[in-house]
Amino acid sequence: MARLDKIHEAVRNALIKDGWTITHDPYTLFYERQQILIDLAGEKLFTAEKENQKIAVEVKSFLSVAKMNEFYGAIGQYDVYSIYLEELEPERKLFLAISEEIFRQFFERKAVQIVTQTKNIPIIVVDVKKEEVVEWIN
Repeated sequence: MARLDKIHEAVRNALIKDGWTITHDPYTLFYERQQILIDLAGEKLFTAEKENQKIAVEVKSFLSVAKMNEFYGAIGQYDVYSIYLEELEPERKLFLAISEEIFRQFFERKAVQIVTQTKNIPIIVVDVKKEEVVEWIN
C-alpha cells in the first residue's frame, strides 16, 4: 500500500525505538458500515503499573505550501477518529505524529497552539532523520 505521509516509516521506527510494539499498520476500524484507517496502532507494557498502554497514531507530514489548510483537515480527521475510538476502543489513546521540523516551524505558532491545546490533541514529535521520538505532548 502506498503511504500518503512521507514520514510514516520514520514515525513507525521511532515508536519501536521508544519501546512500542506496532500491532497494526494500518489500524482498521469499522463503525456501522464505515471503515476508517488510522496509520498505526501500538502497545507498550509499563512494568511499574503492570498494564498495557494502547495508542493509535495518525501521521501527518504537512508538506503542502498551504499548511493551515492541511491543519484544518488534520484536526477534522483527528476529531472523527477520536469519536470512533471512544465508541469502539476507549482504552486506546489517539495521537497526532509530526516531524520535529514541522513542530518548530508551524505547531509552535500561537494560532496553531490555541487549537491543539483547546482540543487537547496529544502530539508525538519525531526527528525523522534519526527516527527518534523527540517529545510526547499530552
